[in-house]
Amino acid sequence: MYKNLQECILDLEKAGHLIRIKEEVDPNLEMAALHLRVYAENGPALYFENVKGSEFPAVSNLFGTVERSKFIFRKTIEQTQAVIAVRNDPMSVLKNPFKHVRSGIPATKALPVQKKGLPSNFKEIKISDLPQIKSWPDDGGAFITLPQVYSEDPDNPGIMKANLGMYRVQMSGNEYEVNKEVGLHYQIHRGIGVHQANAVKKGDPLKVSIFVGGHPAHTLAAVMPLPEGFSEMTFAGLLAGRRFRYSYVDGYCISHDADFVITGEIYPNETKPEGPFGDHLGYYSLVHEFPVLKIHKVYAKENGVWPFTVVGRPPQEDTSFGDIIHEMTGGAVKAEIPGVKEVHAVDAAGVHPLLLAIGYERYTPYQKLEQPQEILTIANRILGTSHLSLAKYLFIAAEENIELSTHREVEFFSYILERIDLQRDIHFQTNTTIDTLDYTGTGINQGSKVVFAAAGDRKRTLCQQLPTSFVEHPLLKNARYVQPGIIAIEIAAFEDYEHTQKEMVQVAEELEKLHGIEQCPLIIIADDSAFIAENLSNFLWATFTRSNPATDIYGVNATYLHKHWGCDNLIIDSRRKPHHAPPLIPNREVLIGLERFYEHQQLKK
Repeated sequence: MYKNLQECILDLEKAGHLIRIKEEVDPNLEMAALHLRVYAENGPALYFENVKGSEFPAVSNLFGTVERSKFIFRKTIEQTQAVIAVRNDPMSVLKNPFKHVRSGIPATKALPVQKKGLPSNFKEIKISDLPQIKSWPDDGGAFITLPQVYSEDPDNPGIMKANLGMYRVQMSGNEYEVNKEVGLHYQIHRGIGVHQANAVKKGDPLKVSIFVGGHPAHTLAAVMPLPEGFSEMTFAGLLAGRRFRYSYVDGYCISHDADFVITGEIYPNETKPEGPFGDHLGYYSLVHEFPVLKIHKVYAKENGVWPFTVVGRPPQEDTSFGDIIHEMTGGAVKAEIPGVKEVHAVDAAGVHPLLLAIGYERYTPYQKLEQPQEILTIANRILGTSHLSLAKYLFIAAEENIELSTHREVEFFSYILERIDLQRDIHFQTNTTIDTLDYTGTGINQGSKVVFAAAGDRKRTLCQQLPTSFVEHPLLKNARYVQPGIIAIEIAAFEDYEHTQKEMVQVAEELEKLHGIEQCPLIIIADDSAFIAENLSNFLWATFTRSNPATDIYGVNATYLHKHWGCDNLIIDSRRKPHHAPPLIPNREVLIGLERFYEHQQLKK
């Protein structure tokens, strides 16, 4: 079990999971570009010995594969899973370990332990001393991409009820005063947002600590969806196999295990522009007002190492984060939402935009299932649960085929499209909230959701190739077969977005005339139909990250009855709109410069 990040790095290197980059590397785009290339090649973790402009080394891609993550946590992952499995009251395992002797859970290594004063191996530094890593060309500055942001509730202080979250931190650029301010990007419903709201009520600033580094378990703890009442610091100690050690200095919580600690205060109603930032949907999140952290002090551990990651169009390292979290939490969602068999947040679609689910139908156990019933109730529970509430699209099937899996996406979509009654089984939620990072809606955090539910017998046979009628039609240019029942067609880029609805009505009228259209229940309107049809990943990414259900879904023979919308064939307009954020495009010169690392044989091709 590691005492610190340095021991983990040496262990990974010894096992062939990490290599050292000895040549000086520029934190402005170059480190991120090298990380992205190595991750795409399923490569090792990278230890940057010589970061331009900083005395501190850096490490990335620690969690780049599930295999590597399991290797890091190989001595503690099973006991951690055992605790999380006690879903109703995981803390009972730690408070009464003798009742759980067979699980081998060392409770004494889980609960945080308070120390005195500042660790002797900490020194005070400035924000500008840290590696100033910028990932994408249009990022607003340098960001901390693996922060552990710690805050306590002013109404209920203490480490056991604190929040540890991974909220991105902008260190430079925009209007931030160098070494005096950093930006914090988080949604108001997250733990720190609740704490800040309570501080604002009191008229007081909120004290915040940002930990960077330490045992990799601490990084994972900041993104872990934990059972109610199970603190992130307890989880960090459990997974690390070593108690989370902390003290209070000047009223701020200091992690004795972290490599770096930034302390400061968020003052009521003080914001500054934050961003842009290349984000996990594959686009930039744009400039918006977010809270400012007024810096108190910054500390670095002797021989500290700066961990970072790079996010972008999935899959990226955060994909592997998600995989190891899913493995540890196991059936957590099933336990939280009765009637759920599976819920799959589709990584290729940016995780949050698209959910696939299977639920049980128990309302009609003695008669043939004719239409979705209980799964509609389950769908509402899914869309009201934690991070799942950020979804825009939910496809849910009744559990009638034990072989069906949400993780075999092509098969799952085919199963839905064969059975769904498009006039009856499409259910919208309009004027609601979506992910802050999603710009397809009607404003920041504003958009819509839709549920597609399917149950009962097969209602149609799906096309297995492009119908001839699509090829011959003069309006439907570059029609492409995507997968069973799904066709993509190109329509010119927008000249006037306000007239799109009229344009789509015309398209729907033309589609209705086509022979074989009944076998093509889903039509995708694309900027580039060949791109969408090229592979499953492109289809999922472009379709569901570039559309907002309420404004971008149309239909052939669309009807509206008793406030319910339906159609015979579904049309999703997945073209890029004028209000969308730009996609992430790497700097070509930087990419060419990476070849020197391969030429010098620091990396194998």
